[in-house]
Formats: sequence, C-alpha cells, structure tokens
Amino acid sequence: RNRLYSELTKLGIDPTEIETHPDLFGTAALRTYNSFLLPKSEGAWAVAESPTRARAVANSISFLMREYKADHEKWLRNVDKNRAEHGNGIDGTMRLNDHVSNTTSPERNSCKHPITIILDNVRSAHNVGNILRLAETSQVDTVRLCGMTPRPPHPKVLKTAMGSAEYVSLGADDDGTTNLSTLRTVLDLKAKGVLIFGVETTKNATSLWNAPIPSDENIPVAYIFGNELIGVDVDVLRECDSIISIPTYGIKNSLNIANCVSVVLWETLRRWHGK
Repeated sequence: RNRLYSELTKLGIDPTEIETHPDLFGTAALRTYNSFLLPKSEGAWAVAESPTRARAVANSISFLMREYKADHEKWLRNVDKNRAEHGNGIDGTMRLNDHVSNTTSPERNSCKHPITIILDNVRSAHNVGNILRLAETSQVDTVRLCGMTPRPPHPKVLKTAMGSAEYVSLGADDDGTTNLSTLRTVLDLKAKGVLIFGVETTKNATSLWNAPIPSDENIPVAYIFGNELIGVDVDVLRECDSIISIPTYGIKNSLNIANCVSVVLWETLRRWHGK
C-alpha cells in the first residue's frame, strides 16, 4: 500500500480520493487500485511484490482516471460512441456510402470524398492500419492494397486501425475481385477518368504546395504511396498524371508513409473545403 501511495502521490493523485470519491465508484480505476491492494491468489501476490509493479499500476490508474473524467465531461468521443451513431461498418446497417445525418462534428461530410489511396507494396502492417484510420476520418472513397501490402484481418493492421478498418472500402475490380497489381489498378482507374498522382521524392516531382490538384472536388483523384525503402515502382510512376512530393527542410528528405498520407489528404481537403 505504501509503495502504491508513494507512486500515486508522485503523479499528483490523492490515494484517498480514489477510495472515497463517489464518482469513481465502480470505475476501472478503482478496480485496478483494489486488485493491487487485495490480490486474490499467490501469483497475484508475487506480481504485486515486484519492485516496479506499484509504479506500473499507478500509471494505469492515472490513465484510467483521466479517461473517465474526459468521457464524463464529454471531451472524449471514442470509437464505440461513433459506431453507435454511424452504424456497423461496410457490411452493417449503415454503410459508408449511405447518407449520415447524425454527425460528430460540423465539418463531417455526409458522403465520401472522391479520393482513392493506392498503397504500392507497403511493408509495415502498422503503417497500413494507421492509413486505414486516416482514410476513415477523411472519408476517402477507397483504399487499394496492392502487392505484398498487409490487409485486414492482419492483427497488426487492425491494432493501429483502432476499429476503423471495417468502415473503409478496400475497392475491387469490376468483376468483384481484389486487384493486387499496382500497375493494373492505376490503369483501371485512369480508364475511368481518375487523375493519378504519384507521391514520390523524384527530381521531376512538383511540390505539394504547387501540385495541380483539381479545385473541383467532383473530379476523382488517386494518390499512390510506395514501399518504405524503394518507393513507388518506376513503371507505375510512368503512368501517373503528375508526381508530387512534400517539401522537407532537414537532413531527411522523406516522411513516414502514414504521416505522408495524412499531409496529402488534408492538403487536398483544405483546398476543397477551406475556402
């Protein structure tokens, strides 16, 4: 008890508040607190006696208290609440293409933006999950996972997607099959009138600030992001209508792919909605 009290005090938490504050009754913070002080088995006793356990439990309690307070004050809009408002995903009662009148922010659109994200042989499942989360929050039309790019239900993809993967359309060919060829995906989209932008650090790339992104949001666009080591395939770049790059000002000349996707997407949305 003394070790836990000491660690909680270091974090600015009054231990007696956890025990006596009526708002904390029945919360995960109080349950975690009691579980440490009153272990129910010999194994739990042994874990509690670990020199670093009190600090870990105190940090957990601190997080749970902040989470509870934020939720109680309506400052936290978590995935479960948004899911209740917007349905059950791609295959649920309300689909991404359906009109959504219950919005979580005034900026949220009622339909998808005509943007396709193409991932060309991306290695990292964690990056893919982050990108799917970005795709959902920006409401892009589809994400195309080409080549060796990991896809749901890969556990690492789902972990970083944070519940958003089920709301993102991964696209398919006209025959209903998923196309794993980046080049074929690009050619198919070009045939449908989609403007193709390769996002790559090449000598002939145009700065994102000056990129010829159409000002009319009814013109569909696709952005290609490549492998973390070798970038977008050269044959694919040759088929792009334009190649764009994000300006950098340090020693490194590129960003993490998920960061890159977020910059490009929100620059596009800024041009469409920031007037």
